[in-house]
Amino acid sequence: MALFRKKSQQTNPAMSADTSTPLDGVDLILADLDGVVYKGPGAIPFAIDSLNAAAATARLGYITNNASRTAASVAEHLSGLGLTVAPEDVVTSPQAAVLLLADLVPAGSTVLVVGGEGLIDEVVKAGFVPTDSAEESPAAVIQGFAPSVGWEQLAEASFALHTGIPWVATNTDWTIPVARGTAPGNGTLVSAVHTAVGKLPVVAGKPEAAIFEVAVDRFGASTPLFIGDRLDTDILGANRAKIPSVLVLTGIDGPKQVLAAEEEQRPTFILGDLRELALPYPAITETTDADGSVLVTARGASVRRRGNTITVETAGDDNLDLLRAGCAAIWNSGRKIYAFDVPAELYSWV
Repeated sequence: MALFRKKSQQTNPAMSADTSTPLDGVDLILADLDGVVYKGPGAIPFAIDSLNAAAATARLGYITNNASRTAASVAEHLSGLGLTVAPEDVVTSPQAAVLLLADLVPAGSTVLVVGGEGLIDEVVKAGFVPTDSAEESPAAVIQGFAPSVGWEQLAEASFALHTGIPWVATNTDWTIPVARGTAPGNGTLVSAVHTAVGKLPVVAGKPEAAIFEVAVDRFGASTPLFIGDRLDTDILGANRAKIPSVLVLTGIDGPKQVLAAEEEQRPTFILGDLRELALPYPAITETTDADGSVLVTARGASVRRRGNTITVETAGDDNLDLLRAGCAAIWNSGRKIYAFDVPAELYSWV
């Protein structure tokens, strides 16, 4: 599944149509949670009905970097929003983290846990003994996000890590979307410990491939599709795991960020909300004119790349199609976005 298809100069891109949807051929949909399904306790508009509809043709699984809750509590939350979810349908970064931990320290070891109930639960289920004190000579430190994590917990991790023991982080998300806006994530807490100890942890969650590999293996999928809301963790992680991806613009990253996305952070599909999972996705066509300029078209929207300038030829009826065309024009140039003059209408509509 590609974001664009090149056409010859003679092709009329406006006449090219694609009736396939992002879900065609998919046997497993893996969805991120924060920014995709919900923000805070409440569901994101259209997410629940769209995922329930998608369940008619593909298995649904959920991947979260949030280490503060158990898989069972996440499943209960999702079920309360109107989805049909069992705990085994939820793949958490603590689950991936304890698998990494098992390769680093002996079974039954005492492990210093910085995080919430979700992380402690997985540590115990994996057969390790959790502690919150460096004075108990832990064999490793495992760190995840919880709103209650503060200086005392970070200090204990620092004291323990100065002895040279392994350190596993569930994830390094700099931010998390919550009901009131964007808040600091586990990456900020990991960074605080890193500053104190001068070393970096092994990371289990997105954007590393481990959590995706755990999910695909658990569900036995052959053609998965991942849905996320942020480029630096969700889309980068899916690309590292070689899984096609959807960036949905209901969470952290918006049009401005996706236009500037580095190659390894570029999604297969760009959607405004999850209703578009079941809708035809436009064929992105590219033609080169006699003057060397390149015209990129997505349905009724077209963007021209001429030298260092990006211009809008036709805005079309859908801002998303204009964004898709603009992304292809920049991404397929082989150059960074800062090499171009980019019109604000490509990204200023949200």
